[in-house]
Amino acid sequence: MAGKVRVFLDTSALFAGIWSEKGGARAILKLGEIAAICLLVSPQVIAEIDAVLRRKAPHLLGLLAVLLDAANVEIVSQPSEEAQKRATDLVTHPGDAFVLAAALDARPDYFVTLDRVHFLDNDRLSQAVPFPVGTPGDFLAWWREQWK
Repeated sequence: MAGKVRVFLDTSALFAGIWSEKGGARAILKLGEIAAICLLVSPQVIAEIDAVLRRKAPHLLGLLAVLLDAANVEIVSQPSEEAQKRATDLVTHPGDAFVLAAALDARPDYFVTLDRVHFLDNDRLSQAVPFPVGTPGDFLAWWREQWK
């Protein structure tokens, strides 16, 4: 495989990586930390994770900052209008469509989420986007296969 794999994390995947010290989402953050992969998030994901942590686990806000820095997470640009329109056609939830639009513009190799309703079980989406969409575990299995 040439170059680092670019992995876009949505809010649910990032939350899982912060919430649990074990599991696939934290393993992905650790891969970012050792520069084995390039992690991407959108400004929308950062705003959402900040709001979720303030509401559910304010004691983890400091850890969020540490993990984002340690994992070398890159915050991509706001999505283009064209990407927003395309994403809105694929995802009904406005916030998730905005996150997807940022991913479309960022052109990752993989989109990681735990959102079954809007992403994982959305067959139309999986057929329309130019990258695989899966859970942290799905990504880790896919990533291992890239090295075989």
